[in-house]
Amino acid sequence: MTTTDLINPDREERGMVSSVTETQGPRRTLALTSLVHALHDGYTDMIYVLLPVWQAEFSLNYVALAVLRALYVGILAAFQIPSAHLAKRLNARTVLALGTILCATGYALVGFSGGLVGLCASLALAGAGGSTQHPLASAAVSRAYGVKARGPLGTYNFAGDLGKATLPPLLSLLLTVMHWRSTLWVAAGLGLLVAASILWLMPPVPAPPTELEIVAAPNLETPGRGGFKLLFVIGILDTAARMGFLLFLPFLLKTKGAPLTTVGLALSFVFIGGAFGKAVCGWLGVRLGLLATVLATEVGTAAAILALLVLPLGSSLILLPLLGVMLNGTSSVLYGTVPELVEPHKIERAFALFYTGILGSSALAPVLYGRVGDAVGLISAEVAPAITALAVVPLMLILSPRLKRPGVVC
Repeated sequence: MTTTDLINPDREERGMVSSVTETQGPRRTLALTSLVHALHDGYTDMIYVLLPVWQAEFSLNYVALAVLRALYVGILAAFQIPSAHLAKRLNARTVLALGTILCATGYALVGFSGGLVGLCASLALAGAGGSTQHPLASAAVSRAYGVKARGPLGTYNFAGDLGKATLPPLLSLLLTVMHWRSTLWVAAGLGLLVAASILWLMPPVPAPPTELEIVAAPNLETPGRGGFKLLFVIGILDTAARMGFLLFLPFLLKTKGAPLTTVGLALSFVFIGGAFGKAVCGWLGVRLGLLATVLATEVGTAAAILALLVLPLGSSLILLPLLGVMLNGTSSVLYGTVPELVEPHKIERAFALFYTGILGSSALAPVLYGRVGDAVGLISAEVAPAITALAVVPLMLILSPRLKRPGVVC
């Protein structure tokens, strides 16, 4: 103990409290952003449960139902970048909470809708609120953990799958005991509780440094030139491969003699493996490096897809959980790399652009693969997602040297 400590005996205690606070702050940020990710992704997939209800309630045809889903996702994608700009004027925590309130309000208004126009307007409002979650929550985790953010971003990404796995089934259960409008008001109330938790419990997100501060920082590393553009293309290809495979999987299983119940079970295997992959691969990216992890998952995805073409039904079902790990796991590593490829003051915008590309790819890829399927047949069409996954390999080899900076494992 030093003389200063004798004069001020509570100095050491204050230092310990400060250390604990610095540790708890990032953990609290991760916990709350994971909670909001689970809620928003659950909100998005709730629409699948509600479509048959709306069809019966409002006598809607399949085109109208498709418009409802496309409208929500389209607004969700279109407002990613505006949400990032708004966070520059308000703290990201505030915008994230307001977006969650807006999303919950949109679903509450759906419960008051009397027709297609009301449904469209309410879902558009919900989609606009949901657009705040991906770019701002991802950036909050990135700023909280700094250079160690890749693993926590994998955990945050995994939480979205938990929301998809819990909220839609919960809504289905509620639909058996109450009117669909009441179930939406319950879901909206849950959203308001999450928004309140963000405002009261989540630490403020550190403001991004100004360009003047960045220029004045003598030891700041400049991200590899063009690296984010390469990562953006890799993310689009990875998403396209996943969407293309899932599009053809039910039909491929039917050719192997799988009944409808087995097809549903097979999809569950893929999704369970995918959720596990998102949780694990983000941390593997820290241990093994980005290049090794992405090459393993993309080459493994391609190999597993090609194996499914020749394996019997039983062996295919055994392989699907592992395929799900590789199919979805890459995304966690890619999300975690975004902050390493942009200047600190551009992280929110970079995440917004990245998620816009991912959402756009998930919407367009099935259409393109569907055309391929119509042209060449099912078996040949299922090869296309495998080729798409392999197309990531040369891009990763180009990207990897641009990540070799102090504190970054490649």
